[in-house]
Amino acid sequence: MTLTVSKVLILSTPVVVLLSESAVLQGAFLLAEKLCLPSSLSSLQKDDWSRVGRPVLEAVREICRQDKLNSHSATTSVSWTEKLVCALWLKLLCREAGEDVEVSWRENPFFPLQNGLPEVSHVVLLEVVRSMGAAQTFAQFLLCLPRSQICTELERLVQYTRSSPTREDDARLFLEVWWELWKGRDEQTAGGEDSIGTMFARQCARLSSKSSGESSQAAKRLKLDPPDPSAMSPTTDVLHILLHALKDVKDHISTTDLCLQALSVSLDALHTAFLIDQAAVLSTIEKMHILSKTVSIREKNDEKLSPELIREAQRDLRASHTPSQFQPSRMKLDEALKIITEAAQFWQSSGLLKVNESSDPSYSAFKLEQSVQRVLTDLQKAEVPAAMTEKNLLRGLLESLAFPAVESSPEMNARVTAMIISHRLDDHQNYALLFASEKSWAACDEHWIDCIEKNQAAFQHRSILIKLTSTLMSKLHRQSTNVSHCRKLMKVIADIFSALSLKDKNKALAAMLRLSSRGFFACSVPPAVIDGFELELNMAFNCIIQGGGGESAAASQGNLNTAVSLVARVAFQNPEAALRSCCHSAIFNKGAFSLMAKILQQLPGLIGQKGREDEAQSDEDEGKGAEESIADGKVAASGSSLLCRCLQELFKTKSLSANEREQFLKCLGLLMMPVMAVEGEEVKQSFLLPEEVVNTFVLSNLSTMGQSSFDTELSLQLLHTALSVDVQEPASSPHWVMDCSPFPLLYVLAQLYNHTLRCWEQTPGGAAPHWSMDTRELLLSVLTTLGQVVGAEVAAAPSSWSRALFWLYNKVEELDWSVRFHLKAVWGEHFKNEVPSSLLTVCDLPEQEWSGLDLPQYGQGTGLLAWMECCSISDSLQSTMLSGLSLDRRRPDHIGMFSKGVLVALTQTLPWCSVPQWTRLLGVLRELIASERLHVPFSLEYVDYLPLLDLRRFSCELRLSVLLLRVLQLLCGSSCSHWLSVDGWAHVGRLYAHSVKDVMNSVRAKLPLPSSGALTSMSPKAPASRNSNPSCTSIKSPKMSQDISQKDLKHPGGPPLKAAESHREEEVEAVPSQEVLFVLSQLFCHVQHIQVMMPGGQCEPLFLSSLEILSHYEAIMAAFPDSSSPLESDNTRHFFSTITDNLENREMKAALQQKIAQLVSSAA
Repeated sequence: MTLTVSKVLILSTPVVVLLSESAVLQGAFLLAEKLCLPSSLSSLQKDDWSRVGRPVLEAVREICRQDKLNSHSATTSVSWTEKLVCALWLKLLCREAGEDVEVSWRENPFFPLQNGLPEVSHVVLLEVVRSMGAAQTFAQFLLCLPRSQICTELERLVQYTRSSPTREDDARLFLEVWWELWKGRDEQTAGGEDSIGTMFARQCARLSSKSSGESSQAAKRLKLDPPDPSAMSPTTDVLHILLHALKDVKDHISTTDLCLQALSVSLDALHTAFLIDQAAVLSTIEKMHILSKTVSIREKNDEKLSPELIREAQRDLRASHTPSQFQPSRMKLDEALKIITEAAQFWQSSGLLKVNESSDPSYSAFKLEQSVQRVLTDLQKAEVPAAMTEKNLLRGLLESLAFPAVESSPEMNARVTAMIISHRLDDHQNYALLFASEKSWAACDEHWIDCIEKNQAAFQHRSILIKLTSTLMSKLHRQSTNVSHCRKLMKVIADIFSALSLKDKNKALAAMLRLSSRGFFACSVPPAVIDGFELELNMAFNCIIQGGGGESAAASQGNLNTAVSLVARVAFQNPEAALRSCCHSAIFNKGAFSLMAKILQQLPGLIGQKGREDEAQSDEDEGKGAEESIADGKVAASGSSLLCRCLQELFKTKSLSANEREQFLKCLGLLMMPVMAVEGEEVKQSFLLPEEVVNTFVLSNLSTMGQSSFDTELSLQLLHTALSVDVQEPASSPHWVMDCSPFPLLYVLAQLYNHTLRCWEQTPGGAAPHWSMDTRELLLSVLTTLGQVVGAEVAAAPSSWSRALFWLYNKVEELDWSVRFHLKAVWGEHFKNEVPSSLLTVCDLPEQEWSGLDLPQYGQGTGLLAWMECCSISDSLQSTMLSGLSLDRRRPDHIGMFSKGVLVALTQTLPWCSVPQWTRLLGVLRELIASERLHVPFSLEYVDYLPLLDLRRFSCELRLSVLLLRVLQLLCGSSCSHWLSVDGWAHVGRLYAHSVKDVMNSVRAKLPLPSSGALTSMSPKAPASRNSNPSCTSIKSPKMSQDISQKDLKHPGGPPLKAAESHREEEVEAVPSQEVLFVLSQLFCHVQHIQVMMPGGQCEPLFLSSLEILSHYEAIMAAFPDSSSPLESDNTRHFFSTITDNLENREMKAALQQKIAQLVSSAA
């Protein structure tokens, strides 16, 4: 063979064979072929290999040495060994299959190498494998074959081993191949599609299919005689072949080490083929100890710790505990026991099973010890009636074996585990968990921390992270702590946490809270560590506050994600400190409450364990113990979360401004809103449960009974917000408020509301009252809402809450009688409506539903006062009072007396009404006036001459205004003026201003201002109706036009146009612009009169009402210029200015007079 090119590629795949190296191998084989003369390598006998095989072995060693010098891969020698074994084996298989050269050179990538080799026998192949220590390679190739061919090749191996001379190396090769088969395919060395093993398997499959195809064709051409059974492979049972081979070669095993190896392999084969049907589960620490002992033994035999060493030990361990892939089909357990027992007895009698306990243990002895323990454990469970003798013999024999103790140091355990983690070997995730858990390994600070730092990805699991955290905490709490190492480890752990997904971060945060609410700082730690964390904490929140606003939605979302990551990172290190900073930022940084709420909503892991009880207290517990628990603050303590505790501490140490309180309320309101915390989750959840907020902040503060007005108002606002939250609860579960001592809470709210009923009364000593009307309205809203919720629960399960219901009813009895009506939703139909007895004298109410109370403050003649108070409580009660009013309209003296009574009752009721209550009373007054049950005489107090106007359509507005004037005159009189404080008069002014607005809205509805388009289309010189006032402008109502056209259709006689015109003249209605101006002027005078009368005379709401009246007056004059002549305008200016001169406040007087001047000039 001549070479023209030094190196060429002979494979189109990544597997490259250098032609010069192939030539060396081919030359070596040719030389071996010459040394065989007159025989050949194809007929070589085993004992001749030592004479002819040296050139081949020297050639392979030289190739590997040269490659190593040329800095090729460390696996080059293995690769060349694989190539040679593969080429030799394929040459044998091609010869057996009778493959044509023309086909082989095209389809076989190894053809150039194997074609240059002389013909060889299986003896040459096996001698090359034995001499080169390539049992693993041979076994891996063997596993590429189908089961039947594996058995055939094993028979050849057994035949080779048995053939003379049988050397101990032959037995070792046999045992090594056996155990490699049992370990199965090595996926790491198997490689990909272009690996040598894969290509070998592909060629074997191709040759096998070709052989089967030719056999079928031959069968069609020629009917052969039946095959000789003795000529065929006796079985496809791999274990049967191997155990019977062991029986034959046991006599040729003469060393203790090989004997121990043989017994270990056979016992493991027995165990995995017969005694287990599923893989045994070993804990990570058990596997680690076995691997560490293996490495310790091998290191004493001058082997170095390496990933390959550990990987092979893991394969051994896995093969020993996993059912074999070669399950027996012919071999039975009793037969296997008999063969192994006979072999073990032979070796024991030969003294080969004695292990020197004083010397260092060998790996074979250690493996056998492990095998013996497994077999003894499982053999006891096996039932083998046919081989009970062999079973007992084997048990006795195995129990008699003694092995030296093998220990592994903590340092070795740590080194092995670190190696598995660093090189991502099998099951490295569980080893990472073990590595993080072992506090004794952490004592080796530098190496332990370095491993974690360099392999952070392996530790990115929440369970591992929590183990690391526990280890760090134990290090921090030791007396002698290496601060630099602790700070480094803390940073590494924080980095690992930061790399988790948001979902896993939340799980890790929840796990950290279960360990400690203060994280790493649960106990005292070195000051330097604290300082470092506080610096990180401050920097994190400074970055969040400074970068709070994104210019776009994407930027805003990016900022939010960054903020969430920053807060989560510091929160994992110290949840309490992070939440305290969140609270501080949310309250004291303007506008930051929204951002903080969004951040916390994405970190539900910080919610921690709730103090919420599974079932609400009811009956006696609600009635007796809950009130005391509110007063003692026990409910708040049990239901408070970490965030609530942080907020409570902040309130104790800081005095909040109004703006800061508002931010606090808004932040808690957002946190109670259910949101989708993490994308992909279906259920929404609240960071703070409403019941938690109520238990923490509301119950304890309300128990002080108003000693701090801020605390009470804040608590009411929080309760109102909590009740407004739409919580997604299962339909079958009770409302969350039932976990908040609802009946005692209702009683406390009722008590507070009872205090507010006389909120303007001076307290003893002349102290200023501390209840505002806004607080009262908020309190009433909360009381009503809570009552509706509790009432629904009571109605759903009345028997469960009956005792608590009676308890509440009896407790409320000591309060004002009107309070019970605000709890009507709670009572349902369980109790009668109880009212002052005097009310029943003026109102006809059914005795089945109503009963009277003898109250000292409601004596004779107070019926209308009670009736008026009932009308203000609720819409339904107002309707009942109006329909049941006992009044004979036919008797003028009754109407007169009733009207006077209403005036007095209204005077007594007005100052104590909230805006909603006063609105109801205004509706009652309108109804009474409209139904002519209330007589209010209208006198022209502010005009010198009787105007020629039709004021009937404004009768209600004028009378209502006069009635309110009379009420205020009475209230401001000498007999009543001392009733109210400054705040009380201010509230009366607000209510009267509300009444004026109500009257103004009614007037506007009767004469809407035309739009700008209507004004331009309307002719200012349009002729007036002949029956109308000259000062009124006539416009046609669209509804009337439709009515006229319908009537025209019903009058066929007469000219249609004339009929239409006559109807228009009859139906045209004058716009009451002058009447409206008159009403507005009267209203303005009433407001000014009252403002002058009221103490102080500086009521701003009345001043604003006057400006509103003047503005509307001006708008009417502009829209309807003919409604007032210049002379009338001048008189109006003078009149309004004269009225306004009575005001004491100069600024208000000047503003009104300026408005009046503009009013007149615009009209002129």
